Amino acid sequence: MGRVTAPNQVSPVPPADLPSTLGELRATGHQYRTVKQELRDNLLARMGSGEDRFPGIVGYEDTVLPEVERALLAGHDMVLLGERGQGKTRLIRSLGGLLDEWTPVIPGSVLNEHPMHPITPASRALVDSAGDDLPIGWLHRSMRYGEKLATPDTSVGDLIGDVDPIRLAQGRTLGDPETIHFGLVPRTNRGVFAVNELPDLAERIQVALLNVLEERDIQVRGYQLRLPLDLLLVASANPEDYTNRGRIITPLKDRFGAEIRTHYPLDLELELALIRQEADLVAVVPEHVLEVLARFARDVRESPSVDPRSGVSARFAIAAAETVAAAALRRSGLLAGSAGAVASGGVASAGGAGSASRPEAPVARIGDTVSVTSTLRGKVEFESGEEGREIEVLAHLLRTATAETFRARLAGLDLSGFTALVAEGGAVETGELVASSELLSQVGTVPGLAKVLDRLGLGDAPSPEEAAAGIEFVLEGLHLTRRLGKDVTDSGRTVYGDRN
Repeated sequence: MGRVTAPNQVSPVPPADLPSTLGELRATGHQYRTVKQELRDNLLARMGSGEDRFPGIVGYEDTVLPEVERALLAGHDMVLLGERGQGKTRLIRSLGGLLDEWTPVIPGSVLNEHPMHPITPASRALVDSAGDDLPIGWLHRSMRYGEKLATPDTSVGDLIGDVDPIRLAQGRTLGDPETIHFGLVPRTNRGVFAVNELPDLAERIQVALLNVLEERDIQVRGYQLRLPLDLLLVASANPEDYTNRGRIITPLKDRFGAEIRTHYPLDLELELALIRQEADLVAVVPEHVLEVLARFARDVRESPSVDPRSGVSARFAIAAAETVAAAALRRSGLLAGSAGAVASGGVASAGGAGSASRPEAPVARIGDTVSVTSTLRGKVEFESGEEGREIEVLAHLLRTATAETFRARLAGLDLSGFTALVAEGGAVETGELVASSELLSQVGTVPGLAKVLDRLGLGDAPSPEEAAAGIEFVLEGLHLTRRLGKDVTDSGRTVYGDRN
């Protein structure tokens, strides 16, 4: 077979002390291993050392990961089945971390051929002629992972390869193997290749993967090619797509050694851990607010008003946390503008005067969570009978999550000091643009506040913004448990008062 050149990719620079010729490589005692042997050996080594085998994967330690490990140890290609937002792609991409950090390759080989195991005729001839003087290159494991999102327009040429018309136009004959442009799968030889959303591939395209999974070779049009590809093939699929909208053809299903089901976080702590790990927060979001959002995501997922077949992605809770943080940052910015207007002699909006002496730090409050019901409703597939009630359903579930968190965090505490604030016609006003200083000035000294803030994880010396966040949470919780009344004014302020 003719020589083919490697694609123009930027690879990390290998250490200078690595062997530079085939003879030096042999002198180190290096042994050729297949990708699956490499993954197996490195997985066992990490097991023995106690090192994290799959960094960044949350909630699968006792369920999915043992199945993945068994598949890798058995040398099985695998398909991961799960609803959207269950971390399938993240898990698949982490498999590349189990490869050797550096592996030797024949320079210029588009198929990443090992110098001790060349597979193309040209590379075998090169090794035979150069012998131990053959220069070798080194490929980092980050360059040994390939991925393709299956779309209806994906072709066999994309995955496997096709005839390159440009090379034909340059004068090569149609039978010359040099005219072949290899697809993504052979270019990931000696690595891990993933097909995301496999059922979306047309069935005739899936057929092209049959030989890759079983015979470990490829077919390109009429060329006689027997390339013993060495790779781990992993696919992901949504169970609904798997059985209805699209399907994995039966012969292809049979050739995957392992079928592994993924799932959403099984308990609240895992849901919270996932939010903490993945959310990019632009403001401080206290733990009790994050817990409300985690419970909210779980309540939405379990609601009879939501289509269970589509699932509620983990991205829902992550986006909710980011939205709430953004609402806190917006309040901080607007209050800073109001304070600036006061300082320059302008007219400040309500609540701005309290911020004039000290900038408002961006800290999220429970009132900021209301913003997620409208911005995130597109992430949820509702049952057909709920059309037009989406925001109403989400608002109810958010109140439920807030009440659940209130009971879980503050059960058993004496909160009479807070109810006394609104006794005899008193009221406490808060809202999106109410500064923490204004809220605190209304409340003053409240018996039991220190214990409340401690239960909420705000520490012994919370900032004014954190104290305001804790107070607003208590007021909202007392309202949801029918111990305080609540009204929303035309200006958007929330007024807590006596129920009567």
